[in-house]
Amino acid sequence: MSQDKEFPTLNELEYLSYIDENGQVTENFPGKIGVYAIFNQEKNLQFVGYSRDVIVSLKQHLVRKPDKCYWVKAHTIERPNRTILEEIEKAWIAENGSIPLGNDSDKEAWTQAINVQAMMTEAEQTSYAHPMNDDLAKMKVLKNVARRVEAEILAVLAARGLQAQIRFNPKLKEEGLLDLK
Repeated sequence: MSQDKEFPTLNELEYLSYIDENGQVTENFPGKIGVYAIFNQEKNLQFVGYSRDVIVSLKQHLVRKPDKCYWVKAHTIERPNRTILEEIEKAWIAENGSIPLGNDSDKEAWTQAINVQAMMTEAEQTSYAHPMNDDLAKMKVLKNVARRVEAEILAVLAARGLQAQIRFNPKLKEEGLLDLK
């Protein structure tokens, strides 16, 4: 596939507000397969990815990196084709002139569930590491840390005007992970 108009360049696409005027994650791509580029408040490219459901992926990135998700550009395709999606992703990154941190050193934070163990307070760490704690007690500590971090993320998103329902997977909280359901 060549770059001769088989898919748009990143520069040809318009910026869409990540959170629209109704407080929803941009509703332009419901159930669509495509490639998307995420930009920060200053419209600097943060991450380029592709998905079988662009909206679901955009929501995941928003909860993982709420301070980096302000603008989005996307191109959808009708049928899943990993080769085409990867080619567009590579072309957009090349067009940017440098690899965004979200596709490089910060990729895990953009693409994996949030591990709340790294966000434990000193008191939570002490409670978790207590020698008398069995697996159930440790699970409770992790679940409580996950609930605290979830509340912090939701507060940040509410302050940004998000009205959309965000539901985290309750089973993962027991493992100290936060990811959308």
